[in-house]
Amino acid sequence: MKLSVSGRAAASVAVATVTLLATGSIAGAAPAPEPAAVAAAPDLPVADVKAHLAQLQSIAAANGGNRAHGRAGYTASLNYVKGKLDAVGFTTTVQSFTSGGRTGYNLIADWPGGDTNRVIMAGSHLDSVTSGAGINDNGSGSSAVLEAALTVARTGYRPTKHLRFAWWGAEELGLVGSRYYVNSLSSANRARISGYLNFDMIGSPNPGYFVYDDNAAIEKTFKDYFAGIGVPTEIETEGDGRSDHAPFKSAGVPVGGLFTGASRVKTAAQVAKWGGTATAFDRCYHSSCDTTANINDTALDRNGDALAYAVWTLSS
Repeated sequence: MKLSVSGRAAASVAVATVTLLATGSIAGAAPAPEPAAVAAAPDLPVADVKAHLAQLQSIAAANGGNRAHGRAGYTASLNYVKGKLDAVGFTTTVQSFTSGGRTGYNLIADWPGGDTNRVIMAGSHLDSVTSGAGINDNGSGSSAVLEAALTVARTGYRPTKHLRFAWWGAEELGLVGSRYYVNSLSSANRARISGYLNFDMIGSPNPGYFVYDDNAAIEKTFKDYFAGIGVPTEIETEGDGRSDHAPFKSAGVPVGGLFTGASRVKTAAQVAKWGGTATAFDRCYHSSCDTTANINDTALDRNGDALAYAVWTLSS
């Protein structure tokens, strides 16, 4: 999650290019057949998500202790994610921009097939702050989105809608990468995005279970999942406007997402609801101790499965 307004670095964006998918309907086509039954959403093995986190930790350790914008650790993180996606058949695009005098990158991955006039996106920011490896913020979201994409390929999922996954750069400098992406889209391509799902900090060590309330249908999808496993949720307020869903929302795209809490203190009522302690949801937020030891496996597992449930449900 990005720094508060007072902590943002100045950002300037330079022109770059991106390959965007666009297609039209076929005139005179025969009536569509009855839709097939909705595919059941798979379980995302938390061990596989944690394996990605371990790789991001190793990347940070080998590159000055962080994966921040414009640094070698960020480039290595992007190359790790891109390599995994390329190997299983995604069409990947690296989009470049400039912020704070350094070049940054977004990674966009499209799964072939589905109606490209109706796109479901799931995304997360891949950069950390300079003070640490950023494993909860936001290796957790990035790794779960990656594992969801790999599961799409592994299961041979053929959604009705088109699936697109994204990893954003320079979120910590003020949502720079995601804002650049949204601003680079034509109005027609923005209108083709049926929903953008954001995952920023989903493995906090003292977790809450927060759902964005920006779009009623997406909110209900996530709430239905958590209700089904008996986990109460609350509306997310700590990160309002502070993560990569904000540029999409401002452009009129329906958005939603999940969050497990950052520097706010868990209340006594929330401790009674979710367990844990009346301390910060993540005491290592934006700190050097945000390592693989800073992850709650249960929260990571539940939120990863909720991510998959939403992607499968909304794209069917």
